[in-house]
Amino acid sequence: MDDDTDDTEIFMEAVNALGKDIVFRSENNALKALEGLRYSSQLPDLIFLDYNMPMMNGKEFLMQIKSEQLLQDIPVILISSPSEEFAKDLLKRNEIIHYISKPSNYNELITILGGIL
Repeated sequence: MDDDTDDTEIFMEAVNALGKDIVFRSENNALKALEGLRYSSQLPDLIFLDYNMPMMNGKEFLMQIKSEQLLQDIPVILISSPSEEFAKDLLKRNEIIHYISKPSNYNELITILGGIL
C-alpha cells in the first residue's frame, strides 16, 4: 500500500519482473485498504506497507490490523523512511517481519523483492 501512484507502478513492475506467479493488488488509501481486508474472501499472504500515508499513516494502519483477530497474522513489511529506531521497535514487537528503506533505483528494488518473494 502506497499513496504515491508512481511508486506503486514501479513496485508492480518490479514484482512482475521477478517472473513469479504473484498476484499483486495495491491501494493508495489506508482506510479503503482496511475495509477491503475486513471483507475480503481471500486475505493476502503479505502486505507491503508505506509508512507515510494520508488519512491513516502506516503505524495507525498496522495498529488496526494487529488488533483484529482476522487480520493480525498477515505478515507486514514496512517500506518507507521513518527512523530506523522506529522500524527496529516494530520488528522487536513482531508487528512487522521486515523493514525496507525505499530503494533509490529500480534494480535495487528488484534485488530486494527477489530476496523477499
